[in-house]
Amino acid sequence: MGEDKSALSEHIVSLLVLNHPGVLSKITSLITRRGFNIDSIAAGPTKERDMFRLTIIVKGDDRGVEQIQKQLYKLVDTVKVMTIHPSRKVEREIGLIKLHAPLGGRNEIMQLVGVFEGKIIDSSTEGIIVEITGNSEKVDSFLSHFNPQQILEVARTGIVAMDRFEKNGA
Repeated sequence: MGEDKSALSEHIVSLLVLNHPGVLSKITSLITRRGFNIDSIAAGPTKERDMFRLTIIVKGDDRGVEQIQKQLYKLVDTVKVMTIHPSRKVEREIGLIKLHAPLGGRNEIMQLVGVFEGKIIDSSTEGIIVEITGNSEKVDSFLSHFNPQQILEVARTGIVAMDRFEKNGA
């Protein structure tokens, strides 16, 4: 029997791990061996020099993601595993978009960059590179304004996310 695709939802798993060689490989292998596809992964240092935070987006049912969490805790380098509930998430993604934009046809693009509160971070006679920061939908929406011939290259960071503060300020 196949999995009920309607029961699959997006889950944000945030991990604190020790910064050792091979940790990322162990984590991604564990997740993919259990039949989950990683939709997005972002990793970076924390305020603790020897630790990294990973933000991983997977689609699956609640039970399957709970199993992944339990298995991640068994890895020696894992310090903490959290899921971030969609209603409590604060998320950002950075998109760098290289656009074909001859010198004479940039006004509309520059106006759009302003509307999306983006930045032009590089330009040449052939085109520009734009930075858009926000949630994934904002990056997707910006890209939807261009035809495929205008978009020369796209690089996206993947989502980084945190839980919002509790009501008591913690």
